[in-house]
Amino acid sequence: PVHPLWQSPLTIPGGTRQSPINIQWRDSVYDPFLKPLKISYDPTTCLHIWNNGYSFLVEFDDSTDRSIIVGGPLENQYRLKQFHFHWGAINDWGSEHTVDSKFYPAELHLVHWNAVEYPSFEEAVMEGNGLAVIGVFLKLGAQHEGLQTLVDALPAVRHK
Repeated sequence: PVHPLWQSPLTIPGGTRQSPINIQWRDSVYDPFLKPLKISYDPTTCLHIWNNGYSFLVEFDDSTDRSIIVGGPLENQYRLKQFHFHWGAINDWGSEHTVDSKFYPAELHLVHWNAVEYPSFEEAVMEGNGLAVIGVFLKLGAQHEGLQTLVDALPAVRHK
């Protein structure tokens, strides 16, 4: 099925590296040469949470290499800029991406930029190797202590 966000042909983005992506399990290939992805986040780089009118973002100080990812398929290290969530009006769908056409209730996106190649996030956004986004599918389940801290802060950003 087509994601509800992209139901009209006019809204389906072009290109081969665009969202949404349907990960097909049977077509996935193991890469024995892929290095582990190393994630190193400094919680003190968290700046603030804000509502942009359609979601909320948690932004980080990205002026230094204190919160980074490196390795995996990445040629450079990337700095954490922000994270945000995608969710739906109902629990049947909310994730941007799918696995074997299955939606998840929500999806977390941790957005990083290539500060080795580009002087700013705004410039990195325009380039093919400028961003690296980690997507995490979220399911309904028991309360998660780390996420609960964030949920407790949401009333403060109820409005744009």
